[in-house]
Formats: sequence, C-alpha cells, structure tokens
Amino acid sequence: MFLFENIRHLLYKSLLGLIVLNLFFIQAISQDFGNFKGTVKAEDTKESLIGAHIKSKSDPTIGDITNLDGNFNIKLGTGHHIFIISFTGMKTHTVEVDINPGETVEKTIYLENYTSELQGVVIKVGRFDRSYEEISTSMEIIKPGIIQSKNVTNITSILDYTPGLNILDGEPQIRGGSGFTFGVGSKVAVFIDDMPVLSADAGRPYWDLIPTENIEQIEVVKGCASVLSGANALSGAIYIRTARPNLEPFTRIKVYGGSYTTPKYKEMKWWSGIPYVTGADYFHTRMAHNTDITIGANVLLDHGYIGAPRPGPLVEDTLTNFSDSQMATKRFRLNFNIRQRSKKVTGLNYGVNGNAMYNKSNLVLAWLDSEEGFYRTYPGAALLQDQFTFYLDPFVNFYSKIGITHSFKARVLHNNNDQSNHQNINSTLYFADYNFNRKYDFLKNFAFIGGLTFQYSDVLSGMYTGSGSAKNHLLNLSGYTEIDFNVFKVINFTAGVRVEYFSMNDTTNETKPVFRAGMTLKLLQETYLRLSLGQGYRYPTIAEKYIRIDVGSFGVFDNPSLAPESSVNAEIGVKQGFKFLNYFGYVDVAVFQQDYENTIEYLFGKWDSTFTWPFYGFRFLNTGKSRIVGFDFSLTGKAQLGKNLQMTTMLGYNYIQPKTLEPDYVFATDYSTGINNTFSYTTTSIDPGKNILKYRFLHSIKADVAFDFKSISAGVSLKYFSKIENLDKAIQDLEDYTKLTGGTIQPIDYMSYFYNHNNGNFIMDLRISKTFKENHKVSLIVDNLLNRWYSLRPLKAEQMRKILVQYAYTF
Repeated sequence: MFLFENIRHLLYKSLLGLIVLNLFFIQAISQDFGNFKGTVKAEDTKESLIGAHIKSKSDPTIGDITNLDGNFNIKLGTGHHIFIISFTGMKTHTVEVDINPGETVEKTIYLENYTSELQGVVIKVGRFDRSYEEISTSMEIIKPGIIQSKNVTNITSILDYTPGLNILDGEPQIRGGSGFTFGVGSKVAVFIDDMPVLSADAGRPYWDLIPTENIEQIEVVKGCASVLSGANALSGAIYIRTARPNLEPFTRIKVYGGSYTTPKYKEMKWWSGIPYVTGADYFHTRMAHNTDITIGANVLLDHGYIGAPRPGPLVEDTLTNFSDSQMATKRFRLNFNIRQRSKKVTGLNYGVNGNAMYNKSNLVLAWLDSEEGFYRTYPGAALLQDQFTFYLDPFVNFYSKIGITHSFKARVLHNNNDQSNHQNINSTLYFADYNFNRKYDFLKNFAFIGGLTFQYSDVLSGMYTGSGSAKNHLLNLSGYTEIDFNVFKVINFTAGVRVEYFSMNDTTNETKPVFRAGMTLKLLQETYLRLSLGQGYRYPTIAEKYIRIDVGSFGVFDNPSLAPESSVNAEIGVKQGFKFLNYFGYVDVAVFQQDYENTIEYLFGKWDSTFTWPFYGFRFLNTGKSRIVGFDFSLTGKAQLGKNLQMTTMLGYNYIQPKTLEPDYVFATDYSTGINNTFSYTTTSIDPGKNILKYRFLHSIKADVAFDFKSISAGVSLKYFSKIENLDKAIQDLEDYTKLTGGTIQPIDYMSYFYNHNNGNFIMDLRISKTFKENHKVSLIVDNLLNRWYSLRPLKAEQMRKILVQYAYTF
C-alpha cells in the first residue's frame, strides 16, 4: 500500500510538472516563416465549413482543419506552396500561395456544393488518400468527440457501439467472424498509427495500452483486409490514429470519479465500502518551430465489480485465495509523439512515438454461480496480473514534389506480465515496414503502393511448453502491392496482392499469397455503389499451438498440429447521401458473405486422460469449413433543429447467419468415460439443428443520439444483442459432473441462466454536460443506465450501472 501511494503521488507530481512546463513553454517565431490563413465557405450558401481539410500537396503533414468559424491558420516556410482543400460532399479545390518572410497571406476559399453533408467528418481515409465514399470496403469512422464525452477509459467501450463490431470479453468480432477465445488469436487486426498492437505470444489486443486521451480518429474496416493490413485481418481491421498538433498549442486536463451502484438484485452485492472508479488524463500538443510534440498521461483506479472467489465448505482453493481488494485495477500510462520536419530537405520528416503502461488487473474466466455469486469468481478461474508494457516507434517519411512517398516505420513492443500461479509471460514483438507510394501525374488518378514487412515474436513463458520448451518464436515476412485507379472521377478500381511467409521455432514453414479487388461506382451525385472481393489468411499464434496450463478448476491444452485458417469475403454495398428538411446524412447498406477454411475455434471438452484434474478445459481446434452471410445497415447524420440546437445521430443494424458447412466433420477426439469420443460440430453443440456456429449473436443494433444546445450537451447510446443461439455441450457436461461430486469440486452453474435468461440484452448509456466560459466542462456519465443484470459470453458477468462525474479543462 505504501509503495502504491508513493507511485500515485509520483505520477501526480509528474502530471503537475508537465502542466507547469507547458505554462512556461514559449515558442519563438522564426523570421523564415510566414502564415497562410483564411476561411473555407460553401459557394451556394456562403456558410463557413467546419472540419474542412487544408493539406499541402508536397507534404501532407503540413495543414490544418477549419474550426467552428470555418477558419484555418498554417505556419509555413517561405516559398511557393500548393494546398488541397477538401470537405465531404464538395468538390476538392486547389490553392497556390507564395510566402515571404514574416508575411501573412489571407484567403477566403469557396467550395462547390454537391449536397449539404455531415460536418466535421474526416473523409480522407486509407493509404490511398481517397474520399470516404470511394473506399470499396465497408468502413465505420469514430471521431474523438464521442470518446471524450463518454469518458472512455478503455477503447473497447466505444468500439462496442460500432455497427457490425462486437467486443466479447476483450475479443473483437466483426460480422460474427469468431466466437470467443478470451481475445487469443484475434481475427481482427488492431493498429496504432499503422503498426500492430497485438501481443507477441497470443495475438491478443492490448486494449489498455491504447491512449484514449490521444486519439484523432478510429477507422473500422469490415471484411477481410489482409493485403494491406496483414495476416490478422481475417475478418477486418481497426486503425487507431493518434493526434497531431495544429498551429495553436492545445492542452486538456481531465479528472473524473464515481462508483458502481448496487446490482439489480441486492443479494448479488459483495462489497461493503464504496466501489470507486477514479482517474485523471493529461493531453498536450504543440508545434515548436519544425518540431511537433504530443504528450499524454493517464491514471485509473478501479475498485472493480467482480469479487474474489468464495469456495464451498469442502473445496480447497490454493490457487485463487485472493482478497477482494486484490481484484482492484490500478493503471498508469504515459505516451508521447515527437516529429521533426526537416528544414533542409522539403518533404522529409522523422521522429519517434512511445507509450509505457503499468497495469495491475485481473483475468476472470468464470463466475461463482448465476445467483448470489454472479459477481464473484469461480475458485481457480481467475488470474491476478502485474503487467508492464511499452512500445517505441521510430519513423521516417519523405514526400517528394512529384508525388512519391517513402515511409519507414518500426516498433519494439515489449510486455512483461507476472501472473498468479507463477504463469508469467515475457514477450517482445519486433516490427518494421517499408512503404512506397506513388501517384502518377501523367496517368491521372492512378496510384501505386508497395511494401515489405518484417515481424518477429520472441516469447519466454512456462505457459507454452506444449512445444517442448518455454522459449518460442515466430517469424513473419511479407511483401505487398496494391494499385488504385480512378476513371473520370466516377469509377474507382483497387487491386492488390500480399505474400506471407511464416516460420515457427524454425520447424514449421508456411507461404501463402492472398488477393483483393474492389470497385466503387458513382451512380449519382451522392450515390455510390461498391463491390469488394478479398482473401484472408491467419497463422496460429504461439499460444494457440503450445499453451498448456492448469488454472485450478480448468485446464487449457496445447494443439501443435493446429493449421492456419483462411477466408474469402465478398460484399456489395450502396452509400447514399441525402437531405430531408434540415437533416443531412448518409445511409449505407451492404450484403456480404464470408467463407472460412480450417476455422479455428476455442472449444471446451475433456482433452487429456492423463490428468487427474483438471481434465476438462479449452483447446484450439480446426473445425472445418464455415460460412457467414449477412446484412449491414447504418445511418449517420446531423440536423439543425433551431438556431442553437443541433442533433447528431448514428444507427446501425447487423444481421448474420453463421453456419458450419461440415456439421459431421470429425476434428478431434476426447476421453470422456474412458472411451474415445469423436468430436464434430453435431456432437459438441447444445443445439446443432440449425448448424449455427457457437457463441454468435444473429442480430445486433447500435445507436447514439446527441443534442447540443448552446453550452449544454446530452446524449444517449443504445446497444442490443440477441440471444446466443449455440454453445459447447461440454459446458453442460462439466456442470453435470461437478454437481455429482458431493461438494468436493465447486459446482459449475450456467445452464439455468442459458435456458431462462438468454433472451437478448438491451443496454443504455446516458451523458449530460455543461460548458462554462468555453474552457471548463462538467459532465455526468451513466453506463448501463437501466442497471441490467446480464451476460454476453458464458460464465462472464457484465458490468452493472456505473455513475461518473467528469471535469475537463482545455486551453
């Protein structure tokens, strides 16, 4: 406790030091610079455009975004400059300016209007810098405003409101592409600034490491994206882009506090004091001469809503004999971005990004029971974690005047995770990527991307001795290329190929090419049709192949023969811009099909006759062929309801039919009752009648409605998940077995919940805020407003209601 208090005081002092340093930091203005400033307006209405982009043609790192008055201000070196001005739904405009030392050039720029569009949406996404409408895959974009307004402490809480994306106990699922695996072997690639943030050992996303205080934009790509995103993007990818400074320095300080409320059923409450949640954020960004500096910090202290195990009177628990206070979370995070723009070489910039985190938390596998012990842990089914993680990212970019870009970036991502029961993990991921991008002026609207990627995972852990050693490594080399061609600004074609090479422990080798092609067609001024066909490929992680551990009541078993899985994704979609009265928005509709080969699933069963206990547990297996067909619908828009009243909306619906194509394919053998039993979909499913894959929701709805009236804002977020249609029959078998032991083994209790309460879940969040004197903002944030008692994945309790008060100061 004394050590923790010292750490907390040290961090608070460090934050105070950063604030004081910021207040006394004076930026000198060099006489070799001038300013380009002005206003961007709509040509027809003469209204100022909020969120228009002004970007240098020769160096895309130089630019600005118009503010609430439509104004921009860019500091420039002397000489001739060409700028591209763009805004959603309007024709792109080019402006040339000449800057003399100490001179300010001011212009009013008018953009020709197609239709009034969503304000503030960044439309240049992806590596080809195409507009949002010209992207041939389905994509959702999340802006930083909603992240800050909802007081997001873990990025999964905002991602889970994205249409077509579900976060199931830390695992990202896009369009039902996976069941649940505790996040191991993610089939969705996750990137921070185009570099992976998946663990070297298990391919698990480091959600807590993602700096929620420093996010410029999140792009969620739905459908396999392996050509440019790599092997993990089997069913999609999540790109998180950190913020870069504008001309004016910006600082935000945020503190918050609150607690969990009593559960819906009071007998489920296990704590006696206040189940607190408190923390603070600091974010600062500025341009100092030719140097861009961004600093962020975060502290989180969370009592938690899951209590320690309480075994029955005849059960001996030597593995998880924890106190309730040990289940609390303590997290400290510090991140920075530094970029230097060369004075001598136009278009050259280089720098380093970094992020470090200490996180004391827990990993819970199962609840105690479905009644009074709903919010407690099953004996032996929890791990305490002391985790230190950091990454360092050096990078170099060069933008030439003839449209060529050279980009080199690297990452060293290290994780040291000390877990209870001596199940420690020490892993390092080394990543490097060289990317060549050229736009050919003599072939108008033609662009080429090519690149090489290196990734090496070095892991030391006694958890992965299924290979015969605690030390394991995985090498991945890949080369990729993609072309993009726009014809008459009406049809946009994309095609690409990637070749992957994998070698695990220098004993297994695999080479695989994957292909992708797409097209968008502009049917009318605001009507876009898109077609996409792509392949995906994912090599198993070290954990999936070689994990072999005993967590007390359960085991996790190795499978060295686990094979890579692959997929083919096809979709057709339409995006339609529209105006209805004062409401402007987009409707997007897509129909898709995803076919999987050697589908990897995390199955529960009785796997080893040599174990006395546990012989029940989890194992990764190739379960044959499967297919997911479905339908996506999303609506985003904004309405001016009065002079000072605005409404912003987001609505998404996703429907899937996830089915096995080989229900009788025998993929394993277990050892129940001393007789080898064959495993197939049919014999391992609770409900095999419809061939529905396990742990999927057929229907999901996501929505958010926000109102802004002068200095007052209010918003409501909604999400709905239909019931789980199918799960492993072994869960019922294990429950039956534990109830026959006479109390010497803690009884598993889940099937009564599955049959009586697995009816779908509707969750509502609420936020209200008031801004004072432009710089001060006070917010009330309520998660799970209706205090719903629910579970999304088997044996995992979801959070009850949580109430927070947040204060933010910006200057």
